[in-house]
Amino acid sequence: MFAYIFMLDTFLKKVKIIFTDRVILSRIGFVLLMFIVFRFLGTIPLPGIDPVKLTQFLSNNQFFAFLSLFSGGGLTQLSLVALGVAPFITSSIIMQLLTVLIPSIKQMYHEEGEAGRKKFNQYSRFLAVGMAIIQGIGLIALLSSQGVLFLPTLFSQVLFVATVVAGSVLVMWIGELISEFGIGNGISMIVFAGIVSAIPNHLSQAAFTFDASQLPLYIAILVILFLMIFVSVIITEAERPIPVHYAKQVRSGYQTGGTDTYIPLRIAQAGVMPIIFAGSILQIPQILAMFFLKSTNTTLVAMGTRFKDFNSANLWYVILYFVLIFFFTYFYTAVTFDAEAMSNNLQKNGAFVPGVRPGVPTADYVATILSRTTFFGAVFFSVIAVMPFILQRVTGNALFALGGTAILIAVSVCTDLIKKLSAQASMREY
Repeated sequence: MFAYIFMLDTFLKKVKIIFTDRVILSRIGFVLLMFIVFRFLGTIPLPGIDPVKLTQFLSNNQFFAFLSLFSGGGLTQLSLVALGVAPFITSSIIMQLLTVLIPSIKQMYHEEGEAGRKKFNQYSRFLAVGMAIIQGIGLIALLSSQGVLFLPTLFSQVLFVATVVAGSVLVMWIGELISEFGIGNGISMIVFAGIVSAIPNHLSQAAFTFDASQLPLYIAILVILFLMIFVSVIITEAERPIPVHYAKQVRSGYQTGGTDTYIPLRIAQAGVMPIIFAGSILQIPQILAMFFLKSTNTTLVAMGTRFKDFNSANLWYVILYFVLIFFFTYFYTAVTFDAEAMSNNLQKNGAFVPGVRPGVPTADYVATILSRTTFFGAVFFSVIAVMPFILQRVTGNALFALGGTAILIAVSVCTDLIKKLSAQASMREY
């Protein structure tokens, strides 16, 4: 009882500090200001767009719906920030994959400390500009083939690509400013802003199509969404501690070590990246279908028809989505967590896991535990990601359009933001 009272008292003190400390309030205010700027940029339309054909094109296009998740709604409106942070996310995925293929990049990311991470992020930014150019060109080809975009001259096409690239770089810069002068990860906060901005639209659609006879169904949907968010918070924060003991050492007449601590292995070690990986791969057939259907070759047209039908309404799509998320959870965990390097660091610092020999046995022990915890994380992410597809197919209700990906990203960003605010408040208690 007293423990709960103490926790409540600590919580209230931190809340009071957050709302009274000028530094924290200024950081929060800066984040809100950047959100306003970002949303304003999302209202500036690009030239050459046919609004009527754009609406018709977007109504049944899941690929754009997925990308719009990372653009803050700018893509669905084809605004100045149409690409959003999608090029940066794509470049980050490619750079993470290169850490497996190229030893020098792996060394830079894992072994060169903060300087290596800064260099890695710089390369990611340069690659993001290149990806923005490629995505801008692809956007022209795709929208022009659908009659949505009219750019008659080469100069207008180059200007269009330059505009969307500049918008994407501007969004990346806003994200960097949020990371430096605000609270939380800037890129994640922008994605979060895009998710939150879509909620009023979903709610208005639900209110417009409200049917009193389906009230039990609406209540069931809200309960399921609440449970998904609740379980997501628990799994995201869940850890498997590995006990570590530091041996006693005498240096210059002083005794050091002899302490016990632990290494937290998160169940959600890979975060939401596996879902983003899988979603990006599964959109490739949709992209190919848009081009194949415009071809005069009967074989390509037939392939395009098959690819077009390969969407969330297809059972094989849902199954493949589940399998890919499961696979990429293990893959991304293996890329970001090096059990051998951790074992070597423990051995260098005179630390060991009780009951386990230092060196290779410790690395094998940690890898085994990580594999078990990753299994639960992979199953959870896979189920949460495909659950909205299944429920939407069963019920036919649009409230599930929010999707498991959006829920997981929102939960991840919110928990990280709460931790950052708590850390800021704790610093100002002393």
